[in-house]
Amino acid sequence: MRQNETFYTMLVLAAALLWGTTGTAQSFVPSGASPLSVGAVRLAVGGTALLALALWKGALGDKALWRKLSTLLAAGCIAAYQLFFFAAVLKTGVAVGTMVAIGSAPVFAGIISLIFRRENPGLKWAAATLLSVAGCVLLSADGQKLEVNSYGVFLALGAGVSYALYAAASKKLLESHHPEAVTGAVFFIGALLLSPLLFFGDLGWIKTAQGIGVALHLGLLATALAYVLFSHGLARIPFPKAVTLSLAEPLTAAALGVFLLKEELSFVSQLGMLLVFGGLVILSLGGLRKKS
Repeated sequence: MRQNETFYTMLVLAAALLWGTTGTAQSFVPSGASPLSVGAVRLAVGGTALLALALWKGALGDKALWRKLSTLLAAGCIAAYQLFFFAAVLKTGVAVGTMVAIGSAPVFAGIISLIFRRENPGLKWAAATLLSVAGCVLLSADGQKLEVNSYGVFLALGAGVSYALYAAASKKLLESHHPEAVTGAVFFIGALLLSPLLFFGDLGWIKTAQGIGVALHLGLLATALAYVLFSHGLARIPFPKAVTLSLAEPLTAAALGVFLLKEELSFVSQLGMLLVFGGLVILSLGGLRKKS
């Protein structure tokens, strides 16, 4: 059983590694592309690919999946996450917006799990989350002048709770549906919800070879493949654990910044990476238990 859980934990970590390539990929987006248009294109490409995969595998035979409240909730939350996150970054900056959004999601996941699923995340989960969030703070804030905007922080918290609710709703769906069916339905609906942004944003960047390459990477790898792996892992491990494991994303982003973008890491950033890594190691050893 432990060996199986370790395998599914690795699937979630693999998904987080793919998410961690997002920032590096976006650095190659042609100038003039707005973050909202990039997010909308990413979800459009990813949602279409996930729907095509589900149809190809014959996973969408149960029409009831499309009408379930959990499906609509998960789709709405994944779309809301994009809007909240980019709005937060515009209001309070990349460092604070990312730090609050990513760092708050595991906390919200633990609260949701405790109240609605009657699962006690436990001390190991709390210790791992605390270490990883502290590491994310050091990675995000080091060497930058932080300008905290209260409205921007509120929007970032909205992104955090949206992601936690997406994971909770998906976990519920995965109890009775195949992972490919869940991701196909959820992300296709989410892409439809964000589709109006495709008509208001400047999409000239996607007409270039470089723009197409970035869009395909973000949509097919950092979204479609990543969320298929995440859903397969989420189906077999507690969802607060899966959300905390997602904190491997900023760790990956920092590592790619060093090796690909030739960025230099200070001692504080190196310490942050060690804290995130230590938290993930602790989490891989712990489980959740039902409340008595």
